[in-house]
Amino acid sequence: MEKLSRGYIIPSAAYGISNKLVKGYRTIDKSPEIGDLVYGIVTRIGQHNSLENSQGRIHNIFQGSKAVFTFGNRYAPDYYEGIVPDSLVEDVDLLARSGLVGLVKAKSSKVIDPTRIKVLGYACDKQGDIINTKNHPLIVPKTTQKKFPRAKMILVVGTAMNSGKSAAAVSCCRALSLSGHEVRGTKVTGTASLKDILHMNDAGASYYADFSYLGYPSTYLLSEEETLHIFNSLDLKYANNRENYWVVELADGINQRETSMLLKSEEVRRRIHKLIFCAADAFGAIGGLEVLKKHFDLTPDAISGVCSSSPLHIKELEAFTEVPIFDSMNADTKMLVDILCRPKRRSKGKVIKV
Repeated sequence: MEKLSRGYIIPSAAYGISNKLVKGYRTIDKSPEIGDLVYGIVTRIGQHNSLENSQGRIHNIFQGSKAVFTFGNRYAPDYYEGIVPDSLVEDVDLLARSGLVGLVKAKSSKVIDPTRIKVLGYACDKQGDIINTKNHPLIVPKTTQKKFPRAKMILVVGTAMNSGKSAAAVSCCRALSLSGHEVRGTKVTGTASLKDILHMNDAGASYYADFSYLGYPSTYLLSEEETLHIFNSLDLKYANNRENYWVVELADGINQRETSMLLKSEEVRRRIHKLIFCAADAFGAIGGLEVLKKHFDLTPDAISGVCSSSPLHIKELEAFTEVPIFDSMNADTKMLVDILCRPKRRSKGKVIKV
């Protein structure tokens, strides 16, 4: 094995990997898999000029910067669709600031070409084995059985990425914690990034986590079984106390593959205590309400997101629906607590095997 240069970065897509585990790198004739780590050097700065490490620190990167990167798929309509290549290639694209790499399949015309990484070899442990994030989860549930009733799940979904879901989830955490409730916050799907869950923690969530705690650098193109495994594992870890609240965000829009799978799953649907729907504008919210009802038979308990910051968007929405709207950037705590804490969908204390 070759030794890694001093000062290399391990970004947050490899959240469960410590520097002590990485002993070197070597070229191995193997097709990359989701979670495989590679050691690489930045050869061209494009859209991303920084990397987020496991403490949330943002490192500036330059041509010649070296880091350990993680293979994974990304679905981001405002940025890239990226996939893990079928074979180990010499150059890959940086798909996200968290160090996720793959090959760009499609990109928004609003962003420039991706930062380019030259792969020097797979990152290996002291035995010379390739390190894969899925083999190093930080969360391992002790049981596969859920005891009901459980913590009340506040599920936050939206029309698309950047519709304001994270801000709405933060508002829910803040309102509940200010009213004296114990809150846990998680993001179940998406691309690894500590920002969203750290903001939940800042807003009062005493525990916070996402899929990277289970060893997944992203969730795009995972099987339904793996996606439900992530949801159920986070549920088993953070939502056992019936007195608590569990704020959950699903990435991207309700029509996106993994979000749609979860919204159709009875295991997820039966856990919803309150549903928050976010949109960038009033018309998107109106269309989203129709899709939620028609395709998922769901009606949200509140509307929020980017549209909630505009009095004109709110005026348009109020002419169409009686679903309450809260401004996620300046939430009325009393109103929001009333929405979130109102009794709904209580279970009957049975045990369900997952």
